Amino acid sequence: MKPMAHLGVGIGWRPEIADAVERLSGLDWVEVVAENVCPGHLPESLLRLRERGTLVVPHGVSLGLGGADRPDPAKLAALGERAVALGAPLVTEHIAFVRTSSPVLEAGHLLPVPRTRDALDVLCENVRIAQDALPVPLALENIAALFSWPGEELTEGQFLTELVERTGVRLLIDVANLHTNRINRGEDPAAVLDAIPLEALAYVHVAGGVERGGVWHDTHAHPVPPVVLDLLAELRSLVEPAGVLLERDDDFPAEAELAGELAAIRAVVTAGPAAPGRPATAGSGPAVTGPGTEPGTEPGTGPGTEPPGAEPRPVEESTRTRVALGQAALLSALVAGTPVPEGFDRRRIRVQARALAAKRADVVAKLAPELPVILGGPDAYREVFLSYAKGRPMTSGYRRDALDFAEDLLIRDLPADPAARRRLTAWWQDRAGARPPRRIVRWARTLVGRAA
Repeated sequence: MKPMAHLGVGIGWRPEIADAVERLSGLDWVEVVAENVCPGHLPESLLRLRERGTLVVPHGVSLGLGGADRPDPAKLAALGERAVALGAPLVTEHIAFVRTSSPVLEAGHLLPVPRTRDALDVLCENVRIAQDALPVPLALENIAALFSWPGEELTEGQFLTELVERTGVRLLIDVANLHTNRINRGEDPAAVLDAIPLEALAYVHVAGGVERGGVWHDTHAHPVPPVVLDLLAELRSLVEPAGVLLERDDDFPAEAELAGELAAIRAVVTAGPAAPGRPATAGSGPAVTGPGTEPGTEPGTGPGTEPPGAEPRPVEESTRTRVALGQAALLSALVAGTPVPEGFDRRRIRVQARALAAKRADVVAKLAPELPVILGGPDAYREVFLSYAKGRPMTSGYRRDALDFAEDLLIRDLPADPAARRRLTAWWQDRAGARPPRRIVRWARTLVGRAA
């Protein structure tokens, strides 16, 4: 695998801090959420950064390469268009699933895939499909998780190592996510770093979070804690990363605080040379035994793998079906209130379900800031939206969710205040281009949904 070109120290570009990002001294590059930019209408701030020679890397969040379905060609094409428009040397995504197709449900969040042979086979084939469709190389990020899947057959290190061996994909290692998984899933970050092939490292993410009730929430809205910088230093002792990037997505601090966090990251990255000659070998972590895995199985040698140089075997549809059933049962429990599948930590699933609903309310309010105003303020909006979300899981994106929420209120003759209802009707019609359906239409939709 060819070495990555040097990136340096960067920050996640967000519209809320666009001006501050342009003023940050010594900034080497930025990363932008791919779904938040339009190739034909790039923000002026990004265009100015590019004119100054600042590298821009698109970071996707909606492909769901760990899902049971094959990647959506339209989403792959859109990600590729953004890479071309930004002149990016690579694109990045996540090792996660975000939706199911039967039933049709959207998580609105990155959820962990089971570290099983079936899930790995599906992921590897999906990655190959994406690699063939994208115009630039792909790197995948390890995600933060609140819970573990029952019956896992591989460690995190083994799972990531075999993914790299079978696809040649690069890794985006988020050290904040390593810390999150240490708290939430009892995983040792050092064991993960010791097991994965660091020659595949594209770059590194650093972010903040907060612990509540023994659960670490990867918020991207808090300062980077010292423990995460310590993990960055640990990784730096093993390899010199091509790039390190600070992520911040909410509760943006003053410009001076952002500059201070970048300075702290830069100090760790430049503290000293990486340990020479650390072999980035596979399978140095302990093996996990489980169904389909013999004790001591090394990555790259288990069921579903191919000998070196062999053409990858297509994943059997029965394998995808098994993965789909497991993911659908979990996502339904998280967003539709169905029973929690056997073997999961029920308390953690409840925490995740509340977090998904809260995120859904927050994102809809950000995309449609008029709604909290119409409904009487943030608290009143949140109460009404969370009540709505209990019975209406998201089946498309957040923008569609905002329209569906408004439609649901109007069908129920809400808000009670006639003036507010008129404002909501005008808002909905302006964006949906139609009249809200009558109650009888709503009832018919409900009956059809139950029959399905």
